Amino acid sequence: MADIINSGNEEDLQAQIEEVEALSAIYGDEWCVIDEASRIFCIKISDDLETPKLTACLQIILPPDYPSAAPPIYQINAAWLRGLERAKLANSLEDLYVEHAGESILYLWVEKMRDFLVEKSQSSETVDQPGNVNMTAEEDVDDDDEDMPDFRTLKLNTENLHLFVDQADDEEVPPIKHGITVTDRRSTFQPHLAPVVTPRQVKMVLEKLCENKKIASATHNIYAYRIYCEDKRSFLQDCEDDGETAAGGRLLHLLQILDVRNVMVVVSRWYGGILLGPDRFKHINNCARNILVEEGYTASVDEATKSGTKTKRPKTKKTK
Repeated sequence: MADIINSGNEEDLQAQIEEVEALSAIYGDEWCVIDEASRIFCIKISDDLETPKLTACLQIILPPDYPSAAPPIYQINAAWLRGLERAKLANSLEDLYVEHAGESILYLWVEKMRDFLVEKSQSSETVDQPGNVNMTAEEDVDDDDEDMPDFRTLKLNTENLHLFVDQADDEEVPPIKHGITVTDRRSTFQPHLAPVVTPRQVKMVLEKLCENKKIASATHNIYAYRIYCEDKRSFLQDCEDDGETAAGGRLLHLLQILDVRNVMVVVSRWYGGILLGPDRFKHINNCARNILVEEGYTASVDEATKSGTKTKRPKTKKTK
């Protein structure tokens, strides 16, 4: 029986690899690998490739028994898509899966979403979007360094700050760990990690990092954090792209998938003048995952497979 299961998993993995390769070839830069080890992918879908009016992002996680026995886990990211329309689109994707159970479904999903966007954009209810809302910083990059982003201007979202009122004014800056740098085509990426239990500590970590002139001069300092309040059983989480559009959201999504808490990860990128396309998101998330593994916030892929657990959480003390 175990041999049959293993054989099934191997067939599913091979089917996934072939499907991902096909989608990458079909959609090019629209297809993005967020975390290959965890089988997390993303594709940007527009109603029109040349002059898009509506755009949505489909994030996908491929479970080990997809496509034979389980559907992809998905999330639709589109600020303009709400309520009944979002439910209608989700239902249409799930109906497609039922119709094609056991088959590779992602191409059909993407084209179904594209048809939905085209129909929506042609209707009188079309929602206007800013023309550059889906532009990445890399697509709109200026080779001059005169307009270098200032790390000190990064915003801290305190929308849910009222959930975390027990904060002291004498908090110390949490210890910050710096990960190994990764260089690809003259772009360099480096992760930084700090344990945080209050929004004020998040701000303190950002300010402390900014004291390092090299980090402060990075083209992008992308960050995400998750804080868990035991008493209220609620998360405070947020992210920042710092000009690298959608990178912060992908980073936060990684923290959610790994189910880490009371931690902040910053990834610095120094742009080297050569466009990396979707590879930049792979480097950002791989850097983040590596430092989370090194600091014991999550198990490596091999360890998780052997132990049957996805994450391990360090004991986090609240500041006095």
